[in-house]
Amino acid sequence: MSTVALPTGRGLSAARPTSAAGGHTPLGLDRARITGGFWAARQDAVAGGIRWGHEQLERAGNLQNLRIAAGQAEGEPVGPVFADSDVYKWLEAVAWEQARRPAEDLLTLQREVTALVAAAQHEDGYLNSVAPARGERYSNLPWSHEHYCAGHLIQAAVAQVRCTGDRGLLDVAVRLADHLVATFGRDLQHDVDGHPVVEMALVELYRETGTQDYLDLARYFTDSRGHGLMASYGKEPAYFSDRVPVREATTVEGHAVRAVYLTAGATDLATETGDRELLALLERQFDAMWATKTYLTGGLGSRWEGEAFGEPYELGPDRAYAETCAAIGGIQWAWRLLLATGSAHYADAIERMLFNGFLAGVSLAGTEYFYVNPLQLRGGATADENRSPAHGRRGWFDCACCPPNVMRTMAGLADLLATSTSDGLWVHQYASATLESGALAVEVVTNYPWDPEIRLSVTRADGPSALRLRVPAWASGASVTVAGESRPAEPGSYLTLERAWQPGDEVVLTLPLDVRTVTAHPRADAVRGCVALERGPLVYAFEHCDQGADVRLDDVALVPGSAARGEHHPELLEGVTLVTARGRHLDVPEEYRSWPWPTAGGPPEVGEEVDLVAIPYYAWANREIDAMRVWVPALGDRP
Repeated sequence: MSTVALPTGRGLSAARPTSAAGGHTPLGLDRARITGGFWAARQDAVAGGIRWGHEQLERAGNLQNLRIAAGQAEGEPVGPVFADSDVYKWLEAVAWEQARRPAEDLLTLQREVTALVAAAQHEDGYLNSVAPARGERYSNLPWSHEHYCAGHLIQAAVAQVRCTGDRGLLDVAVRLADHLVATFGRDLQHDVDGHPVVEMALVELYRETGTQDYLDLARYFTDSRGHGLMASYGKEPAYFSDRVPVREATTVEGHAVRAVYLTAGATDLATETGDRELLALLERQFDAMWATKTYLTGGLGSRWEGEAFGEPYELGPDRAYAETCAAIGGIQWAWRLLLATGSAHYADAIERMLFNGFLAGVSLAGTEYFYVNPLQLRGGATADENRSPAHGRRGWFDCACCPPNVMRTMAGLADLLATSTSDGLWVHQYASATLESGALAVEVVTNYPWDPEIRLSVTRADGPSALRLRVPAWASGASVTVAGESRPAEPGSYLTLERAWQPGDEVVLTLPLDVRTVTAHPRADAVRGCVALERGPLVYAFEHCDQGADVRLDDVALVPGSAARGEHHPELLEGVTLVTARGRHLDVPEEYRSWPWPTAGGPPEVGEEVDLVAIPYYAWANREIDAMRVWVPALGDRP
């Protein structure tokens, strides 16, 4: 049994607004704890990967780079220029894991790595183990990632002091932030980093320390984008989120992770400064992204070229990039918008990204990862580029941004479950958990997303208060039962229950988990005429190994409306609900099998009927790597 004691009353959250426009305060990991069920199993799996992640950082040379910078070893730094950031994301993961499940061995590793980071810091506060060896400080900001690495260090430092009380990394972060304040600004070095994240980090450091300079620098970095700074280096500004100022943009563009990290930081800035005009602009940008540039899975970024957003509705399934880090950044942005507005729309978006775009990025074992998350893999696909899913899940990458990002997100997942406001408790995501606000504490017991019931029992009540439960937009027919009385619940909103609660009171929210057939948007040319299956918050995929021996997954079509009720299989893929649908093979006519194709002709001939079995998309590629698809052509009703 661990003897590590958690700090109390610190608000163990990654984002802790001091003046949220929507009045929402995260419960934090000290008052929101996942206790079992679906997400507890996923957290436990990834927790093992955190320990293994330290070995990977040692093997890949990230830690050795810091030793060289600290004068403890000789040699040249290795790896990408942003190698330090992987160490910092790993440190942040350790901090949240300490809040979730304290462990002495992780605390020891945290302190050893923190001491190494501190030893590598320069006297003036500058800290980077790679960039100075490849040029002067800040001489190549579009690509040096010096501010990006600083941002991840600051985020790790804030997490560490909040979760463990250790100030070692916070002291390093403050010295580094003071150095940035003394170096950058309109009247100093007028420049921005090629990869946003420092904006979010500086706002959070302001929240932790109260130092106004950090908030002011976050505002400077945010507002300085879109004015040609990248172009002055001869770089393409859209890739670096530097083509259009944040306050003039109508959507997101360029490198997907950069774009959503920037907008998340801008949302923090709007929240802290009470800038409602900026917040409204960011809401419109999110809506444009969600409506026209987001995959069904919540994946973000349609282009391998530049890891970038494409044009509206450019959402091809087989070349989808949908980087795991982009889903994480999307969750961070949506969470900040939720804190600022209290809108169920953002909680729905978080749920879609969590269960699908994010969760697909890590294996069921918790130690192998996808960098790229397509919605289709063709049979016999060539495994070429290092990040290609045709390789299968990988233990690490040359560009290893995703694994430690998954680790920190999964360890801190309970932070996304609920918030408190002046009048009560809001529950945004559903998992077996204990949740405590100022006046109300509840225990949640559920087998969601497999079963429809979410049961909440009041364990403490201090006078009348409101309990608000999100009813997902997909949950048509939802209902709630309180004190034996049942009534409908409106999808896409928060159900409000106000009363003088007593310990032992019980609320049962029922979210129907009927299989839904989703039709592709007609402007999404790559999947026009296709359908996909969903059940509850889960997007489903057809994987080769679940089909009959004669089924050619690349050549099937689905009969809309034929999806059967899901059936749970506790022995398969750590327990999943399968969905079976009726389909037919599409037989390509002989004249289409060689070039030139006919100048006119009808559709492929309809072949024999087949049963098609679908699994949750997040679980694919845990048994074999072969054909997989989310979108399937729709046949329509045929005899």
